[in-house]
Amino acid sequence: MKPRPEDTQAWVASALRSGLEDPDALRDQVVDVIRADHPGLDAVSTADAWLAHAREAWVTESAAWPTTTDHDRLTEAFGSLEAAGIVVLAGCADHWSARDELAGREPTPRGIAWFTPQDVWHAVDEGMLEVNLWHGSTANAAPGDPLLDDALAAFAAAGLEGHFDEGRIEVSAYWQRHPDGLGPA
Repeated sequence: MKPRPEDTQAWVASALRSGLEDPDALRDQVVDVIRADHPGLDAVSTADAWLAHAREAWVTESAAWPTTTDHDRLTEAFGSLEAAGIVVLAGCADHWSARDELAGREPTPRGIAWFTPQDVWHAVDEGMLEVNLWHGSTANAAPGDPLLDDALAAFAAAGLEGHFDEGRIEVSAYWQRHPDGLGPA
């Protein structure tokens, strides 16, 4: 069953807010999705309209956000993870991509924290980011593991609640990335 236009439009808004794609690449991707899923619509003009509408709504909504957003806190936590030798891969395609990225690092990092675009879109809409955490060997972190303890401490130090559940860290946080990408004024 093909997605309804309103479902695709909601995806466009989440993808835009994520900031994971270059704007031109995102526009191209939106055009391709509209062509594939909604052949009755003019893909280029619809993509431009949906992206403009999503950006306008984002800018309007962000005016009511607190000065420091959950995304700012996530950025702080990711910086702490990096400082602790844990590579952070935002918007990593899948576990194979994470594995390949880890294999290409010399020296092998202490660990890797990664999450997919879908994880970010979920955090945009639902306020929860799921983060995978692996050792440099690609072994999963587990309860009682110092790597996991350090990662949870980094989120807590940034003012975010996180807990380990079914192999991933669930961080209670909205992906409230500022529309200008520059942070609070």
